[in-house]
Amino acid sequence: MKKPLALWLGCLILFISLTLAGLHSGSRTTRSGMAAVLGNTADGFTVVVDAGHGGEDGGATSISGVQESQINLEIARRTDAFLAFLGFNTKMIRESDTAIYDATAETISEKKASDLKNRVQIANQTPGAVLVSIHQNMFEDGRYSGAQVFYAATESSQELAERMQETLRSAVAPDNQRQTKPAETVYLMNHIQCPGILIECGFLSNEAEDLLLQDGDYQKKLALAIGVGVNGWAIEEQNEREV
Repeated sequence: MKKPLALWLGCLILFISLTLAGLHSGSRTTRSGMAAVLGNTADGFTVVVDAGHGGEDGGATSISGVQESQINLEIARRTDAFLAFLGFNTKMIRESDTAIYDATAETISEKKASDLKNRVQIANQTPGAVLVSIHQNMFEDGRYSGAQVFYAATESSQELAERMQETLRSAVAPDNQRQTKPAETVYLMNHIQCPGILIECGFLSNEAEDLLLQDGDYQKKLALAIGVGVNGWAIEEQNEREV
């Protein structure tokens, strides 16, 4: 059996096991079992999971009235738990509906600027960091749907984004023809020094996708795809380092 297919089937079995075990928002399972299966794939990497927005900054509001920041956090929690189970060291930038601005920030603009700078600082000060930022898309035309991955200008970011886009396509929406793009206007992506991607998991302006993005089972599916994407990229990175 080819290695990518074997990896996919193994992670699918793992996902079913996690679901049956009751993987839920915010839960974390032991790293030891899966780390033994994957060997040293996760060694040297710390996945910094960023749930976009938070606190006063709710991000976009879906057509059903749910704030983007809440959906981002739920998907980020599940992603963090799955990555930890795969054996990765992980760090969540926020674990509740809060922003991370400095106490000296007073106005909304000051708080947003401080929050973004602190997110950058967390990523840049984490040894072996790989940043995965979770967001949702919004557009005036409700017909558009599908996940899309944006990447930083740092080394290996484009490769991570392409791996992630393909994994999301295969695991979540085979008909999604969206392609990766550089995150040219995103402050966080433009100031980090590590590999980093921003995942727009779907469109809150699409009625059907809005409801899917709020569904726990669909969030688990996204978390699985993100975990598989990071792991596949990490395998390639380690193989290149060993050459």
